Amino acid sequence: MKISILTLILSIAGTFIFGQSKIPGCEQLSRQEVAKLFTDSLNQELQITFPIFKVFKCKDKTGQFYIVLTESNDLISPDQDTLNTSIKAFNFYKDNSGYIKKWELFDFKTRQAVSDEMESSIWFWSKYAEFKDIDHDNEIDPVIIYGTSGMNGTEDGRIKIFIFYKGQKHAIRHQNGVLDFERNTKVNKTFYSLPVKIQDHVKQIMEKLTDDGHAIFPYGWQTAMKEEKLFFDENKK
Repeated sequence: MKISILTLILSIAGTFIFGQSKIPGCEQLSRQEVAKLFTDSLNQELQITFPIFKVFKCKDKTGQFYIVLTESNDLISPDQDTLNTSIKAFNFYKDNSGYIKKWELFDFKTRQAVSDEMESSIWFWSKYAEFKDIDHDNEIDPVIIYGTSGMNGTEDGRIKIFIFYKGQKHAIRHQNGVLDFERNTKVNKTFYSLPVKIQDHVKQIMEKLTDDGHAIFPYGWQTAMKEEKLFFDENKK
């Protein structure tokens, strides 16, 4: 009887430990770890041409992979701040043969919609990024967010939210604006096919962007998304 109870306890413990080891997760690498792993020769091989901003090492049921965020760092403002004309993000899977690029994201600053003046900079908003298993299917669901600044900082810049689900990209694109009529939001139709947990999680991020003063979404945007609208603004119909 004692042996049976001990066997049962060990079995449960083993199952728990095994299960825990399979939990998906990501960790941000330190600067030292990034420099050691992504050497000049590897960067050249992987065609990483911009300075690396951040790297996230992830593991889930699909394997081990690295999400690499890079920014051009090619402009200096009058205040001596480093600015970017372009950004790139990569997803590299690691196996015995080396690194395999699963996807790449590229964008650049452009002219502002209202003033036609060039945006000041574009950069990753890593504070709002998510690298976790949102819908609990044992796969990481990366959410990458970046934005631009214009004459009035982020108040008239753009914001883009990209959700990668099972290798497919889904986007929400938003134009901020000082005036009501300048603001609009575009949602990919495929966003509404995502699991509800992921949709709700992204909406929570949008709420956070609003609370922090980094986004001004059109009035009634929550209702518009509930109705699965693809475009909404504050212009009178």
